[in-house]
Amino acid sequence: MPALGRGVLTGIGKRPSAGAPLPGTRLLLPAARIDTGRVLRYARVCGFRETDPLPITYPHILGFPLAARLMGDRAFPLPLLGLVHTGIEITQHRALHPHDRPELTVGIPRLLPHRRGTEAVVVTEARIDGEPVWTDRSTYLARHRTPEPGGAPEPGRTTEPGRATGESRGPDASRGAGAEVLPSVAEWELPADLGRRHAAVSGDYNPIHLHPLTARPLGFPRAIAHGMWTFARCVAETGTPGAERVTVRAEFRAPVLLPSTVAFGRLGSAFELRGGRDGSRLHLTGTVTTPGGA
Repeated sequence: MPALGRGVLTGIGKRPSAGAPLPGTRLLLPAARIDTGRVLRYARVCGFRETDPLPITYPHILGFPLAARLMGDRAFPLPLLGLVHTGIEITQHRALHPHDRPELTVGIPRLLPHRRGTEAVVVTEARIDGEPVWTDRSTYLARHRTPEPGGAPEPGRTTEPGRATGESRGPDASRGAGAEVLPSVAEWELPADLGRRHAAVSGDYNPIHLHPLTARPLGFPRAIAHGMWTFARCVAETGTPGAERVTVRAEFRAPVLLPSTVAFGRLGSAFELRGGRDGSRLHLTGTVTTPGGA
């Protein structure tokens, strides 16, 4: 991806800080064209059974080149290389279809302090005929030394930022005392090339996902699965992607090293992805809700 290459160069010399100014740029893609062949390939990689309506996570893929351009710009205060996805919330007001031509806008309205560095909030919105039909609020973490042991929580955030640690490593991967283990309903064997396969359908070629040799300089012993793959695969397994109105949320707790075996658990509206030899390592926790029920 050209934006990633530029981001490597523009990230040199940046000093991340939650107090750094943001340029305030918003990018717009009018009448985005949806390639049905690419949607089919994406659905196969992520486990979706249908491509019409679109998988609820697919507009994120459409908007990602715009997000990468913003995060790779010299004026963006965090280095693009090594950013990790820490959390996501998608709200779909109506299902999108391959024949739709949504208008996409992407912006980065704020930075948040995080006990491992600084998070950027990236908001992507899809509109049809001027009406919002889909919104994605994602957070991405730039890991760096912080002057304070913890950051102030974002107003209105239901969980402390330090617990949404995404593809970073640490004690947040362990289950809290007394926390319920969700019943396991599926188990997946993830191959070593999963990151490369997802990169081919998503356009996200962050080197932490591609090969051990490119992941190790960025602090990972092996390549790790994309946060968006783990999220999409879990959402596909819930059986709700075709819902007309739905909200799905997730926090990425720990990296999924490749290859590995993971278990998907679900109870009511809650779901999780866990791994480790005893299944105690939490990779992702989330919820899926629809009007009037789970």
